[in-house]
Amino acid sequence: MALLASEYTVGESALLALLGYGVVFFGIILLMIVVIIMGKIFVAAERRKSAAAAAQAMPQPAPAPVEKAPEPAPVAPGAAGQLKLHDVEPKTAAMLMAIVADKMGKPLNELRFISIKEVK
Repeated sequence: MALLASEYTVGESALLALLGYGVVFFGIILLMIVVIIMGKIFVAAERRKSAAAAAQAMPQPAPAPVEKAPEPAPVAPGAAGQLKLHDVEPKTAAMLMAIVADKMGKPLNELRFISIKEVK
């Protein structure tokens, strides 16, 4: 025989509703606990996997010794000093200094250029 809603009193209906809510919340709490535990298991497994990968990568061969660069060839004594450029591009000034050194037959580091100015 089916029970109709009219057969329950207000107190019985409230108790039945509370029991229903209790069962639902208990199920949700159990599901939340299962999800938290599974998350911790996966995080621990990932840590173990990354630790194993780091342990495998650890033993690396020692780097080969670095060879020293060859010593630069000795240059003629003398310094160029400071050079002032007036409305002249550095590329043009370098070309002019190389031409002057070539025409004089002397190395560039034995000549001293103080300033280069374009004559208009």
